[in-house]
Amino acid sequence: MGLWYAICDLLPSEMLQWDFMKNALLAVILMAPLFGLCSTMIVTGQMSFFSDALGHSAFTGIAIGCICGVAGPTWVAVVFSLVFALLFSYVRSKSNQAADTLIGVFSSTAVALGIFIATLDGGSFAKYNKYLIGDILSVTPAHIGMLSLVLSGVVIFWVVNANRLTLTAIHPQLASSRGIKTGLTQTVFTAAIAVIVTLAISWVGLLILNSLLVLPGASARNVSKNLKQYSLFAVLFALMAGIAGLTVSYFLGTSAGAAISLILALIFAVTFCLRKVCC
Repeated sequence: MGLWYAICDLLPSEMLQWDFMKNALLAVILMAPLFGLCSTMIVTGQMSFFSDALGHSAFTGIAIGCICGVAGPTWVAVVFSLVFALLFSYVRSKSNQAADTLIGVFSSTAVALGIFIATLDGGSFAKYNKYLIGDILSVTPAHIGMLSLVLSGVVIFWVVNANRLTLTAIHPQLASSRGIKTGLTQTVFTAAIAVIVTLAISWVGLLILNSLLVLPGASARNVSKNLKQYSLFAVLFALMAGIAGLTVSYFLGTSAGAAISLILALIFAVTFCLRKVCC
């Protein structure tokens, strides 16, 4: 972190005089590739509401952790979200229901369970508000180290399995006929999304988390001609929006997550207008 602080000190930016802003900026730089890469598969696989369902399951895990008096409820949320994601993958593989139907079932169940647990014995819901809005300024060096590990794992998985993931998302039957273990591939990808969503929920906020996992991929799809461009543009758009949103939130005193989401929406609007020119 010392090297990062030294680099930030060389930049002529007012907001980087504070250590918490330096931490937040580095967290944004690390999260952008995570959101960008996962977004491409979420959009391609038509699972746009799955991240929202995972956010609800993460909230339920946090509520369970708080009720049980766990010092770090985020870890309880990670475990609960992983179980939720694996259960979803299992039910999806055994059911003939459409994916959006199953997502609706799991999402509504998770949010109802979370609210039920959070309000047991007349408990106040106010203490959970920070998870709805998020606060990226609360990121610590320990969180950044954890993000670095997750990013490394996701990038390695992506490099090895990008083509398999894409074919599985577009045509599972064809992927299976080519010898790809579609069930395992989808399960691992689902678990990765669960971890990313859970780690980001307290920094970005449950209310807008889904937009950050949909808009980069949706924007990149407007202007991409091949898979490589699709991935690169998604990461680039997420990075641009992250840095710009953090800057806007600092100077206007707004939620960083909301600012990032709005800038991503603006990028989508611009790429939508340029889609015929680029493609």
